[in-house]
Amino acid sequence: MEGPQTPQTAPPEAAAVSPGKPRRRDGFRRLFIRGLAIVLPTVLTIWLLSIAYGFVDQRIGAPINAGLREVVIRFSEWPPAAADDYRATFDRLPQEIRDDWEDVLERYAASRDRTINQLPAGDVRARQLEWQQELPIAKRLARRHAFIELWDDANLGGWPVLNLIGVVLAIVLVYILGAFLSRSIGKRLWKIGEGYIQRVPLVGRVYPAFKQITDFVFGDETEEKLSFNRVVAVEYPRRGLWSVGMVTGNTLRTIQDAAGRECLTVFVPSSPTPFTGYVITTPVDETVELPITVEDALKFAVSGGVVVPPAELIDTPTGTAGRRPAAAFAPATAPADAPTPPPPAPSLPA
Repeated sequence: MEGPQTPQTAPPEAAAVSPGKPRRRDGFRRLFIRGLAIVLPTVLTIWLLSIAYGFVDQRIGAPINAGLREVVIRFSEWPPAAADDYRATFDRLPQEIRDDWEDVLERYAASRDRTINQLPAGDVRARQLEWQQELPIAKRLARRHAFIELWDDANLGGWPVLNLIGVVLAIVLVYILGAFLSRSIGKRLWKIGEGYIQRVPLVGRVYPAFKQITDFVFGDETEEKLSFNRVVAVEYPRRGLWSVGMVTGNTLRTIQDAAGRECLTVFVPSSPTPFTGYVITTPVDETVELPITVEDALKFAVSGGVVVPPAELIDTPTGTAGRRPAAAFAPATAPADAPTPPPPAPSLPA
């Protein structure tokens, strides 16, 4: 006779999980990250461009604009200064000139049989304006103030568009200088000038290093320059760890003699700032030439290895790169014909 049967229940893992708030939160997070990945490159690009423009505008464009305004003021009568410009620049006059104004005002008050405090304010302002208009330095300061006011008023949404004049002039001047120095007479004059620069104490020690770096980055391909067009892989910082670097040239003679074989100097950029990194020396036979450009190598470093050149992509399922198969982590099982171990002996009562 069979005993009472207990109802069978489905195991917990077999129960269906109803979608709820966690699923909605996961969907929101996934879509937010996807949108951030789409928008962030554009935002970062605009941010970097704004920083670069601000640096060029403040360090290069602003001095050029100031010089341009000064040339206009020195060699023309435009723009004329108003009374407000004279009043705004009175405190910028040298102290000795302002002391002269006090003497002029005292003599003017004495001619009216009054003290300075008894003079009407409007009369004092009119006399001060006449006195400033007779001084070349006061007139120049007032016209400069008027020019700056006109310059800043020409804006687009609060941004002074006339500041672009300095940036454009800087580009034109650099172009003209490059065109002049590319000719034989320009090269000779530049070499003479470099000779004088290198004779200056301290500057002569720093200038050659900076010149080599600029030739390395911006030098003409037709001139003698460091080769920065080879990308290699080296085992750095230890055996088994590979780093991507750019060949900067041959190594030091002493190092190559000590190694007993041909060596290279390789610059290994840091991530995500490839302008910093490490300079190492490695034998040529311990490097692997990579069929990618320097631009591809820099993108690889900046992205932390995410952006890989198309020719170097490995066909692996998404999300499985570098993972060991599950069987590698499974515990070892006994063969089918292995003898079954005997059951444990029953324990005797105490």
